[in-house]
This record gives sequence, C-alpha cells and structure tokens, in this order.
Amino acid sequence: MSITNLYERIMSQKGQLENLVARIPGFKGYQEMQARRKADTILRQHLTTEFQKLVDRFSRLENKILDGGKGLKHMSRTREVKSKMQAYTDMVSTVAPKYSGMWASVKIDAEALERIYAFDEAQIRYQIHLEKALNSLEEKVNAGDDFGEELDTIFDTTVEAIEAFKLRDDVILELSQDL
Repeated sequence: MSITNLYERIMSQKGQLENLVARIPGFKGYQEMQARRKADTILRQHLTTEFQKLVDRFSRLENKILDGGKGLKHMSRTREVKSKMQAYTDMVSTVAPKYSGMWASVKIDAEALERIYAFDEAQIRYQIHLEKALNSLEEKVNAGDDFGEELDTIFDTTVEAIEAFKLRDDVILELSQDL
C-alpha cells in the first residue's frame, strides 16, 4: 500500500475526537494547547501497554504453535511476526513528542490537530484489528487448522501500523517546516 493511499484511508476513516478520548483513560486534556505533550505521552503509554499485551499474547500462541516440535515449520514466520510486533511497540514507546505547548517550535492549528487526531485514532484501530487477528489465529491453532493467513494478516497489519505511525511524525514535522 502506498503512503498516499494509507494517508487517504486514515483521513477518510477518522471519527470524532470524542471517539478517541472515550477509548483512552486519562486522555481528556488532549485538546488543551498546554497539555499536548502530556496527552501525547499518555497516548503512547496507552498504545504501548495495549500493544505489549498483544505481543505477549502472540508469544503464548507461538509457544503453543511450536510446542512439541509439531509447528517447527512455522518457527521462522512466527519469530518474524513477533519481531515486527515488538519493533512497533518499542517505536511507539520511545518516540519523543514532536510538538508541545505554548513555547514549542512546532505550532499546530486546529485543522492540523484534527489530522494528528486521525492518525492517533488510526493507531487504536490497528490495535483492535490486531486483537481480532489474534482471536482468529488462536481459534485456528486450537482447532488444528491452517493459520498461515492469520500470521500474514498480523504481520501486514503491524507493518501498516508502523507506516502510519511514521507518517504521523512526517505530518507533524512537515507542519513545523510550514512556519
């Protein structure tokens, strides 16, 4: 998927700010100019916690897949998927905010802030998609069915989440160049 298509899809799927705020405990100060950095940190902590839960859940499923040697043919792919999921989680948890309150070098108007909200909401949608994909993977593993497609879905969704998160940073940094 191209970056342009990804950007257009994120913008077209954005919901209201209330949808984002309702999903994240302690996130109510996001609208206030002085609270932006703290809100960004709260969002990243929330996403990191939720994505780490998904990585941990995948690790348990991977152990089940590989248990007793019966799933060794999937070992390379499961490690690749887990590695990508962990890389995304680490990226979200360690990235520094690119904007902040009143004295920041990056000033963001209401329209630009709406675009940033859309990217933030997209990250939560990726978390929901990954949860559903893990549910499907778990069902297939428990039933003894082929689950290659589910591994691909988890990997592809994680890659797209990484691209979207990087694109969010690009949007923020580009805003600072417009000043």
